Amino acid sequence: MIIRNWLFGGIIIAALIGLGTWLYYNPASLFLQLFVTVLIAGIIFLVIRAFMRRKNSYKENRSYAKAAKFSRKKYEQPKKSAHTNKSTKRPLRKKSTAHLTVIEGKKGKKKDRAIF
Repeated sequence: MIIRNWLFGGIIIAALIGLGTWLYYNPASLFLQLFVTVLIAGIIFLVIRAFMRRKNSYKENRSYAKAAKFSRKKYEQPKKSAHTNKSTKRPLRKKSTAHLTVIEGKKGKKKDRAIF
């Protein structure tokens, strides 16, 4: 593993020495080469990005539209009609308290509990 690191470091050092000498003896050629490399990489990136967008855009847009429609239906407030006239107003009723009941039982007898 250490040999691998030394090999990698040696390659990096050789590349830096090569770039340094190239910059020292012919800087215009170096900058032209770097410009062309960046330009070609940018063109390739844009072509791949456009191709992938065109390929997946239909499926992504369709699934997004479906999810948006589902969400709209789920959270949409029911529409109230403007022409609902109540001719007779009903008086408010008291709600029954059926859920509040008293359970009769043996309240006088307590369980034996251990005292700690």
